[in-house]
Amino acid sequence: MSESISTSSVPASRGRPKDPAKRQAILEAAKHLFLAHGFTGTSMDAVASEAGVSKLTVYSHFSDKETLFCAAIEAKCCSQMPVVMFTLEPGMPVVEMLHKIGEAFLEMLYHEDSLRLMRLISAVGAQDQTMANLFYEAGPMRTRNEMIRFLNRACELGQLQVADTERASELFFGMLQGGCRHIQIMLGCSEPPARSEIREHVAEVVRVFARAYGTA
Repeated sequence: MSESISTSSVPASRGRPKDPAKRQAILEAAKHLFLAHGFTGTSMDAVASEAGVSKLTVYSHFSDKETLFCAAIEAKCCSQMPVVMFTLEPGMPVVEMLHKIGEAFLEMLYHEDSLRLMRLISAVGAQDQTMANLFYEAGPMRTRNEMIRFLNRACELGQLQVADTERASELFFGMLQGGCRHIQIMLGCSEPPARSEIREHVAEVVRVFARAYGTA
């Protein structure tokens, strides 16, 4: 159940803009606590204390814990894969953008915070289904939807020929993650790939993807 606070106890903002520095501090505190204690084990009081702000300030930025968790995940995704990365305009080479998307995706996937969160969700997801669902909606589903939008736009511009962009999106990210190596990394049996390895792997995936869906 969401933590809530009586709206009667929250002073009216009187139109004053919210402090972006405090918002960022709250997001950083939330990310740290969610990673350490999970969704259920993290309270809004703890976030406020960690961020050095009042509980009312937390609620003035985020209406409930679910909203805060989603915002923390979205902020992490947007910092490494901003929406503009999926914006294809006329004259922009789709292959070059696929390289950028692929490299950013793997760098985000194998970032220390991402690995910790995925391992945490894998460990407690069955008992903390809310955390698992919110993570999927704010992270993987967001990326998937942006990729589908990107592929649809590439088809509109005549740069790709894709009958099922949803399926093509799944194939693209599936090839990027691969099989055994990804499982080894998730289990902590192997180190994440170096940046040079990521570039090489992405180049191969893009070659295969472009061959399958290119117009040439």
